[in-house]
Amino acid sequence: MTEVKELTAGVLKNDRRLIAKTMTLIENNTPEARRAISILYQHTGRAHIIGITGPPGSGKSTLIEKLVKELRTRGKSVGVVAVDPTSPFTGGAFLGDRVRMQKHSTDDGVFIRSMATRNNPGALARATKDVVKVLDASGKDVVIIETVGAGQSEVDIIKIAQTILVVLAPGLGDDIQAIKAGIMEIGDIFVVNKADRENVNRTMSDIEAMLNMNPEGKWRPPVVKTTAIAGEGTSELLDKINEHKNYLKSGVLKMRHRQIAQTELVEAIREKATESIVNYLKRRGKLDEIIDEIIVRKTDPYSAAEKLLAERLKEV
Repeated sequence: MTEVKELTAGVLKNDRRLIAKTMTLIENNTPEARRAISILYQHTGRAHIIGITGPPGSGKSTLIEKLVKELRTRGKSVGVVAVDPTSPFTGGAFLGDRVRMQKHSTDDGVFIRSMATRNNPGALARATKDVVKVLDASGKDVVIIETVGAGQSEVDIIKIAQTILVVLAPGLGDDIQAIKAGIMEIGDIFVVNKADRENVNRTMSDIEAMLNMNPEGKWRPPVVKTTAIAGEGTSELLDKINEHKNYLKSGVLKMRHRQIAQTELVEAIREKATESIVNYLKRRGKLDEIIDEIIVRKTDPYSAAEKLLAERLKEV
């Protein structure tokens, strides 16, 4: 417990070494990590959390690097969590230390962490939400989450982020297809990056057309052009991000926080219930027995799970 107290005290003091150590414990899903998050939780809720998603090749990492630079110019401290595919050799983050962002690595006001998905369903690593909490508790004004790439699973970002950017670029094939499958509904701001390419206006028009098909709410997602590699448009994009942040203060943020809290609670219950039932089976030597019954089709996984849950609840 002493180690946990030292770690959390270090996080609250923005100690980079202890922040990194706490994140490693979280990724390894240790009991110490859970205790640390319990202590740090009361110090969270102050950072503006931005999720950035979009197809590979759209320039997300370059855009983030420029956004970090602009945020630092405006006096904001920044945390970046880059969720990468898992390396088949090491099990770690495939892109490692995020080469494109290394120019910020010596800045005390910036902390960058690459995380592996570790074959977790969805684009977000299982531990992402807790790593974000560590950065929030450490005093970061803004935390940016970059996901692996576009697809149905990218809607998971809404479970964590307050402002969601969908990044696209002309010439990536079917631009409309890239923003289907739920992505259109979660985007708070659409970014057309690499705006120096041909067909940028067509891409802008396609996005606007899709936005017109959806019922308009109080917030109309803006479409912003950027050329991140040249640093063009990032200041305007950050202004739009701040506009959305101010919009959230009208009461929407409270509702989003409630949705996020509910998701976290349900996931925690699911995890604890799974641990409880598996440990229950192991103690009674029933796990292999039930697996054998499933293999020979004496029962099915759903029926077995329902029966086991009912038995376990009787004992609680």
